[in-house]
Amino acid sequence: MPKRDPEPEPMDEQLAEPELPPVGERLRQAREEQGLSLEDVAAQTRIPQRHLASIETADWNSLPAPTYTIGFAKSYASAVGLDRTEIGNQLREEMGGQRFTSAASDVFEPADPARTMPKGLVVGAIAAVIVLILLMSWLSNRSLEQPAAPKTETAAAPPPARPVSRPAAAPAAAAAAQGPVVLTATAPVWLQVSEKGGATLFSGTLQPGQTYTVPASATAPMLKTGKPEGLKATVGNAVAPPIGPPATTVHVSLLPADLMKTGQAAATPSAGTPAPAPAQPVRRAKPSQPQAPAAEAPPTTENGAPANAAE
Repeated sequence: MPKRDPEPEPMDEQLAEPELPPVGERLRQAREEQGLSLEDVAAQTRIPQRHLASIETADWNSLPAPTYTIGFAKSYASAVGLDRTEIGNQLREEMGGQRFTSAASDVFEPADPARTMPKGLVVGAIAAVIVLILLMSWLSNRSLEQPAAPKTETAAAPPPARPVSRPAAAPAAAAAAQGPVVLTATAPVWLQVSEKGGATLFSGTLQPGQTYTVPASATAPMLKTGKPEGLKATVGNAVAPPIGPPATTVHVSLLPADLMKTGQAAATPSAGTPAPAPAQPVRRAKPSQPQAPAAEAPPTTENGAPANAAE
């Protein structure tokens, strides 16, 4: 009987490791098992939804640099409950087996532009700020201009009241006064009327109511009396101002224009009255002249009849 060769012993079969599905497929399956959508994962990881879809479909051309893509995949794996380190290593092999010296696994791309503030809202906020600034500037300028108005009105008010024009009334009244100069006694009073530096026209005492009319031919008649308050001077129908202060010897001009001017009489204080300093220059010595009673013009009354000068 022929001898059979022994059957060869079976060789130990090498157990081949099951091939893992791609990273994108593993992430998609894990997401679907948890009932999550790409929008849910994008909101949780703050990774743009388009990048998550590109990782699931292995569309590397639509993804950023490998370092950022690996970081996105690790964050995706953490969100769906997979090992982030394992997913990162597998993704490196799928993208070419390159390992980068700098581990940038936790670097994330900025948030989705769709989640940023709308441009219209930004433009509206800027416009509101500009309007607010312009309004505040206008109110500030208005508050600064308001106090200036009363100052302008106050400064413009004084010009209408000018006291310079008032003194013109006295010369006008003096020039308008025409007619004979009449001295009327309101109390017993002694007076002397003479030409300036010349002859005496009248010297005597007038009783109340008696008058003396200055001759129209007198060129520069002067009045001297020690009781100016006892005389009233008139020029035509106009009453002249007081001749001088009471109880004061005065020596004044009886010309119509001089009588109608106020403050023109130069007074000399009478005896027993202290002389004020400004009145002293008015004193001047006059040569004594013999007074002839016959040459004196008799005083007349208001009706023109001669009056008794000795009364």
